[in-house]
Amino acid sequence: MALSISAVVLLAIIVVLLVKKSGLNAWHAVVCALLGFYLASSSMAPTIDDFTTNVAGMISDIKI
Repeated sequence: MALSISAVVLLAIIVVLLVKKSGLNAWHAVVCALLGFYLASSSMAPTIDDFTTNVAGMISDIKI
């Protein structure tokens, strides 16, 4: 659960920065959010969740 909360916070920060600095329209951000909600309820949701979990695991295994 901590991973999903931090991913949401990270993505929210990216969207805010894109709206403020890169000229992303607020309506574009709303469309992206709606797409996220629809993807979360689709049959692709488990695949997307597995992918993000695997990527996070790979990142956490990197030794610096």
